[in-house]
This record gives sequence, structure tokens and C-alpha cells, in this order.
Amino acid sequence: MTHAQGDPRPSLVPPAFPSALAQPRHAAPALIPAATVSPAAMPVPARRGRTAPVWIAGILVVVLIALVGYFLNAIGPAASLIGMVLALIPLAGVMLAVRIVDRWEPEPRSLVIFAVAWGAIAAVGIALGVDLLLSMVLGSATTPEAEAVSAIIQAPIVEEFGKGLGVYIIFLVGRRAFDGPVDGIVYGALVGAGFAFTENIQYFAISFLEGGAADTTVTFFMRGILSPFAHVMFTSVTGFALGLAARRGAHAGRALGPWIVGMIGATILHAIWNASAVLGDFWGLYLTLQVPLFVGFILGIIALRREESRLTRRRLGEYADAGWFTAQEADMLATGAGRRAGLKWAATLRGDRTALMKGFIADATSLAAARQRAITGRDPNAAEDERVLLQRAVSARAALFAP
Repeated sequence: MTHAQGDPRPSLVPPAFPSALAQPRHAAPALIPAATVSPAAMPVPARRGRTAPVWIAGILVVVLIALVGYFLNAIGPAASLIGMVLALIPLAGVMLAVRIVDRWEPEPRSLVIFAVAWGAIAAVGIALGVDLLLSMVLGSATTPEAEAVSAIIQAPIVEEFGKGLGVYIIFLVGRRAFDGPVDGIVYGALVGAGFAFTENIQYFAISFLEGGAADTTVTFFMRGILSPFAHVMFTSVTGFALGLAARRGAHAGRALGPWIVGMIGATILHAIWNASAVLGDFWGLYLTLQVPLFVGFILGIIALRREESRLTRRRLGEYADAGWFTAQEADMLATGAGRRAGLKWAATLRGDRTALMKGFIADATSLAAARQRAITGRDPNAAEDERVLLQRAVSARAALFAP
């Protein structure tokens, strides 16, 4: 969306890249101010809408204490420690993969920590609490039929609700850092990774107690090597649905429907996965169903990342038209290859200015996202974000070219 310099009238231009995931337009964009010659001091973006409230962290601490007591009492400290060390291995691999997905526009660190903590603590606490309540009311699942019902019906519903609740809370409290499907997938993946970490501690520890190193090795191979991304993929479906709702400007009430639909999809995938282990030919279903689903999941993320790249280029192009950046800089900031070239160039400057270039890229990407929120009218504070991020980007740019 461009304006002739000095023309106060915004013009609505159809998207140049129509797609099922194209950005909707709910409001006319604010005018981009004329480019200034000297950058202002480096401001700091407001944290409101980008971090979890302290009281939620307090609840997580209380639940964590209860979980630690449960593990020490039910499994013992030695087995729990062994399980935790082993569970850290697949967690590290998953976190690296999520970091690669999140590299285009990194989410706030506080929300990343909260997402993992919610999955590892609150979602596990909800699952254990419901399991305990049902066992008190209905008795323990001791028959093969009851165990199958618990694994295929109860576990997927309860666990995906517990994890999905965390994604919805992030949608509410971190609204200014929840811009679209990629953000939703990242938050869902982080919650799923946290849940899998704590669940793996229990599985690995029980295997060690019941079968020693041999059983632990088999369990680690099944859960840590073959399926480290299972929970990540399930909960990412919920995050994707909420990300689409965020892109369309939905707020708390209107996002309930997409959230429920997303959790239903996550529950179905989870149930199919569990059923393949309980009822069917696990290896056959793993190769013919789970592997293609995972490949499709990766291809979908790649497609969404390309959509984000095109959106970033379009929004930054508007600032280039107003004189804030050059067209070449907008191209550089909006592509992976351009960013790598920019970082390589910055490393050759006096004093190695790679850190400055990283900041410039991050602020420019956040600037494009803030402008999109302003254009769609879904964030009343987006204009302030634009002002702050524009100053930061210009300051970083000036420092890069300083003699």
C-alpha cells in the first residue's frame, strides 16, 4: 500500500499475491512520515501484550512443586534424574528445529519460556489431575479394553485441551506477538515440546525401574528418536488455527471457535497416533501415515514462511517508497538469501558489525509486522510500535554505515 509523498489520502490496493492465506484488510493504514535525516535515540518497544502476567508464573511454580513431589514419591529421585537427563536430548533437538522455524521473526523470550513451561508443568498437571480424578470415580484402567479407551480417547482429549489452553492463553496475553499462523505453530510447538519433555521423564524413568537399561533404550528409541515431534505436531494444529484467527483480527470471543476446531484436529491426530501403538500395525502406520503427515507439516511451514517473506517485502517496500530504506535494503531484509548476504557484508565492516545487522533485520521485520497490524486495524497500539521500531531500524542502519 503506497502513497504519493504529501498525499494525505490512503489508497487501498488489492494484494499483489492473492492466496488463501492472504492478509485481510479491515482498516486504512496510517500515513508513513517522511524520512528523517538523523536518527533519534534507540527507544525500547513496550512489553505490554508481549509477556505473560506474573500471576500465571506464580501458578506454574505451585504446580511445579506438586509435580516434583509426585515424581519423587511415585518414581523416586534416582530414576527421575535419569529420566530427566534422557528427556533433555529430544527436547534439545526439538527446540533447535523450532528455533529454525522461528528465526524469521523471533517470538519474545518471555513468551517462549512461558510456552515451554506451560507444556512441561501446567498441561502435565491437568492431564495427571484428570487421570487421578477419573481413577477415583471409575477405578483404575486394568483391563486391555479400559487401557485402550484411556490411550485412544481420554489421553488425546485431556492432553490436547491442557496444551491448547496454554496456546490460547498466549493468544490472549501476548496478542501483539501473535501475528499469524507461523507464530501460532511456534507457540503450539513449544507447548508440545514442554509436555513431551515431562512425559518422557516419566516414561524413561518407569522403563528404567521395570526393565533396566535394555527397556530404557527401547523406550528412548521409540519416543526420543522415532517420535520426538509427535506432541509438537499435534499442538501446532491448535496454534495454526489460532494464528489464522489472529491474522483475521479475531479477539478472545471470536477466537474460541477456531481454537476449538484446532484442538479437535490435534486430538484426532493424537488419537490416531495412540491407536497405531495400541491397536494397529505400528510400523506400517508409522511409515504410511505418520511420516507423510510429518513431511506435509514441514512443507506447510515452508509455504507459510514464504508468505511471511512476501508480506515483509511488501510492507517494507512502503517504507522504501517513503524514503526510509532503499529498494535494495527492502529486498535484502525480506529474503533469507538477502539476510545472509547482509550479515556477511556486516562482518567485513570495521569492528565486525554483525550484531548491528542482526538488530537491524529483527527490528525491520517487526516493523513490517506492526504495520500489518495497523493496516488490518486489529491492534490499536500498532502505530506506536511502528514509531518505535522505525526509530530503532533507522538508528541501527545509521550505525551500520557510520565510518
